[in-house]
Amino acid sequence: MSTTFTDGRVHDDVMAALGHVMDPELGRTIVDLGMVSGVDVARSASAPSDPLQASDSAPDPAENPAQAPDPSAPAWDVTVHLELTVPGCPLSDTIRRRITAALAGYPGGRLNVTIDTSTMSQGKLEALVARLKAERRANPFTRADSKTRIFAIASGKGGVGKSSVTANLAATFAAMGYDTAAIDADIYGFSLPRLFGITDRPTNLNGMLVPPEAWGVRLMSIGVFAGSDRAILWRGPRLQRSLEQFLTDVWWGEPDVLLLDLAPGTGDMTISVAQTLPNAELVVVTTPQPSASEVAVRAGLVALQMPLQVDGVVENMSYFDHKGERLRLFGEGGGERVARTLTDELGYDVPLLGQLPLVPELRETTEGGRPAVLDENGALADSDVARSFESIARALLAHEPGRAAA
Repeated sequence: MSTTFTDGRVHDDVMAALGHVMDPELGRTIVDLGMVSGVDVARSASAPSDPLQASDSAPDPAENPAQAPDPSAPAWDVTVHLELTVPGCPLSDTIRRRITAALAGYPGGRLNVTIDTSTMSQGKLEALVARLKAERRANPFTRADSKTRIFAIASGKGGVGKSSVTANLAATFAAMGYDTAAIDADIYGFSLPRLFGITDRPTNLNGMLVPPEAWGVRLMSIGVFAGSDRAILWRGPRLQRSLEQFLTDVWWGEPDVLLLDLAPGTGDMTISVAQTLPNAELVVVTTPQPSASEVAVRAGLVALQMPLQVDGVVENMSYFDHKGERLRLFGEGGGERVARTLTDELGYDVPLLGQLPLVPELRETTEGGRPAVLDENGALADSDVARSFESIARALLAHEPGRAAA
């Protein structure tokens, strides 16, 4: 038997292929989002008049988009009517490239693809946003079927590199292939937008925010609204509301990993995280000296009073390698002291996940807008720092959530 490639068959194959094209912001296919308002298919004027006969075993275009067509095969003129969610969508070129790639190598013949781009009507956009919001009526990360691992990065005091650890750990997860998101919950001392080089504001889809993305990480921070030079003067209820809005008014999709950069200490935001995200897992950051490690213990001991699990300790600025000599500029043993104390107090193993070196690149590269664990192409760099963060990331994923409740 053979399969006839008619205009209708080509239309259905094109729609099937478009059903695999993901919107880079919303994480849904452009067909599911209603962004494809139609597909026009017509036999090209230069094509043979008889429909192409092909074997039933001809590969599906959605499964084999890269297969090259037979140059002698007929051709079709295909117009994809694409409706963007907002005018001047900054990712429209990305979507168009994905459509072109999905339709390349059609086994039934050559497709001359034209993408006709317009913007959704206000009514259609409102209906789409209402549908998406209906899926986010409650905190999406506390659903029983949520697959997201939530790591809250905490410290007892400022100045230990907590935000740098958060940024580089998030970038590491993304480079390892995990769908990664981050929330800058350090409302007063927000710094993640700078560390990721993000200057764009979130996309506002009729009241639903789509977070900006850089280096594979979707990020929300008060800094993308306030600007780097503005002081934030909020107290408890307003702080908690800000976290709730970051969770429920933002379209996150379904990330594999969500990282929160907490404010130093055990103040309002830590309490809000425990109340809003009881399934969050704490990672405590310290430096080696006693003045930092003693305070860091307090950040971990909140787990005695709140339903949070402490997954481990990261010791930052552990050493500086200089001309073959390893210098302990801030002393040593702080991370081990914190891990040992938390293990004793909490009654379960809290390991020392890693000791990070003091290297100029970690500061210079990250503050320049690219996490130091990444090379210029966004892959994990061939460096000791990148390998250390990858080891920490793998250790965190290997931990079983809920050990503290066991």
